[in-house]
Amino acid sequence: MAPLAAEAQPPGKIPRIGFLRPSPAAPCRTDAFAQGLRELGYVEGHTIVIEWRCADGTVERQRALAVELVQLPLDVFVAASVDGPLAAM
Repeated sequence: MAPLAAEAQPPGKIPRIGFLRPSPAAPCRTDAFAQGLRELGYVEGHTIVIEWRCADGTVERQRALAVELVQLPLDVFVAASVDGPLAAM
């Protein structure tokens, strides 16, 4: 039996993740996220695409970036703050 992750993705489809963080002040969040993906066998640019966005500390920019991300063909949207999902909705 194949792993569930292999069954969930059509052959040849590279998963796309949108990652929104509120400011550049906390790079540990993005570093930990990327490290976790590597530990699961994902290689950015090869087996997964990540659309990184940083709002530079402004709510207005975060809202605009959330709208930008939800318009992309993403498989997963990740937000490093509560405001990200609210803006995406």
